[in-house]
Amino acid sequence: MAKAKSVSIKKGDHVKVIAGNDKGVEGKVIEVLTDVDRVVVEGVNRVKRHTRAGQTGGSSTGGIITSEAPIHISNVMLVVDGDGGKTTSRVGYRRDEVTKSRPDGSTYTAQRSVRIASKTGKEI
Repeated sequence: MAKAKSVSIKKGDHVKVIAGNDKGVEGKVIEVLTDVDRVVVEGVNRVKRHTRAGQTGGSSTGGIITSEAPIHISNVMLVVDGDGGKTTSRVGYRRDEVTKSRPDGSTYTAQRSVRIASKTGKEI
C-alpha cells in the first residue's frame, strides 16, 4: 500500500493562483486531491460539461453544467493576513510543546505540529 502524500494546502484555505490561465485569481479550496497533487479552487479553472437528460426517473435534466476542474497544487499559493494586508506566503511547520492529560487525570508533555506562514511567522 502506498503512503499518503502530505500537502501544505488544506480544504478551506484561501489561495491565490500564481500560474496558468486564471493567474491572479483568489478563491477558497473546495477539495484537495492528494494522490494526484491537485486542488479544486472555487471560481478557478471553470469547465463546461454537456450532459444528457437521464433516462430513468426523469429527475436529472440535461444541459450545460459549469463546474471547477482541478489544478496542480504548485500553481496556487496560500494567502495570509500580513502586516500591510493580505499577502501570499509559503507554508512552514513548527513543533510546539503541549500538555496533555490522560483519562486517569495525570498529565504529560507532547509535541504537536503547527502550520505557519513563512513570510510572517504567524500560525495559520
